[in-house]
Amino acid sequence: MEKSDDNCPKKVEDVSLEDLRDKLAEFARVRGWEQYHSPRNLLLALVGEVGELSEIFQWKGEVERGLPNWSCEDKEHLEEELSDVLLYLIQLSDVCGLDLGKAALTKIVKNAKKYPVN
Repeated sequence: MEKSDDNCPKKVEDVSLEDLRDKLAEFARVRGWEQYHSPRNLLLALVGEVGELSEIFQWKGEVERGLPNWSCEDKEHLEEELSDVLLYLIQLSDVCGLDLGKAALTKIVKNAKKYPVN
């Protein structure tokens, strides 16, 4: 474990969207949850998690980049909610048969053409 400059512990490990997708699929498979993981159900779960993420910022006003005035506990809570959103998004794309990483890269290229530097 590595310490960040704000003394909150950080775990450093690279992980791909494919790794997460595979871990999520296995997690659901061994619990028999695939039957509940329809696109609609995953989308609704994702929306619920985005709501929980929004609640963290709801009454804080603007916050500084890097969250220098947040406690380690508050940052950990934020990490958990961000992770929930990411994980449901990955599951949703997987159940829909889409490659989220490839789609994201394609979208960045489209945005670069739509919003050129000049």
